[in-house]
Amino acid sequence: MKVIFAGTPEFAATALKDLHEAGFEIPLVLTQPDRPAGRGMQLHASAVKQYAQQHGIEVLQPLSLRMDSKDPQRAAEAKAAHERLLATDYDVMVVAAYGLILPRSTLDIKPCINIHGSLLPRWRGAAPIHRAIEAGDDETGVTIMQMEEGLDTGPMLAIERTPIEAGDSTATLHDKLAKLGGKMIVETLRKMQQQPLEAVPQPEAGVTYAAKIAKEEAALDFSQPALELGLKIRAFNPFPGACGQVDGTTIKIWAAEVLEADSKEAPGQVLAADAQHGIVVACGNGSLRLTELQKPGGKRLPAAEFIKGFPLEGKRFV
Repeated sequence: MKVIFAGTPEFAATALKDLHEAGFEIPLVLTQPDRPAGRGMQLHASAVKQYAQQHGIEVLQPLSLRMDSKDPQRAAEAKAAHERLLATDYDVMVVAAYGLILPRSTLDIKPCINIHGSLLPRWRGAAPIHRAIEAGDDETGVTIMQMEEGLDTGPMLAIERTPIEAGDSTATLHDKLAKLGGKMIVETLRKMQQQPLEAVPQPEAGVTYAAKIAKEEAALDFSQPALELGLKIRAFNPFPGACGQVDGTTIKIWAAEVLEADSKEAPGQVLAADAQHGIVVACGNGSLRLTELQKPGGKRLPAAEFIKGFPLEGKRFV
């Protein structure tokens, strides 16, 4: 089976690696154009592009796949990409966190299958892993589905569940689901080689949408319950990184423990900041023990190390 692969970040690169190592022929990879990143804002290739280049797989990076785009450059690149797809001998396109919408013209060439990091129809959209943690879901998983023009609305070919552990952040859950998705897509394609698979329509009930994460969401409002803030901290690790301000300095909060004990102090007030108690902050309901923090230009540090260089006793997060 010949597979064209479309994807961009590490989640997708894991699936590409598994398909490649499983022996599937991959004549072409589609990925997002290189983006500026880091302090020097130099162009960086996506994780998918890096893997493809390391293994001699041709890479195509169109700005868009929509030939009807009003932007002449995007329309021209989309047309060139469409012609390249038509000229390529392949059986199926596998898509994972590509970041570009596949138009009808692409979907009509050959079957397109998507690896989605949620239990559809829950958390359709751009940020299913973040939103599942933020919402306090007990479990999530991966769905392999046939693609159609709707946003993650296609019928399902396979679905597997995994618990969301109390200590999971988006970083750790991402890696679990990436590994699961790679395994599942290999299994699904091998089954498709043997016989057609039944595509099961998604349930009409239980649809939710995982909106893209905005940097503005990182700022914590300590008037909210500690439980909600604890979920946000886990959901926003590693991006965009939850934060609060102390005396005008933005402090990243990478990990925290939820404490049930209420305080009469104002939300955001630091109740303790020492080696014995750690860093405890009052919330609208309950409190948080902050366990890993980072000041601007500094390293991520355990609380005990952080307060040595940034005392917090008597301070307040706003």
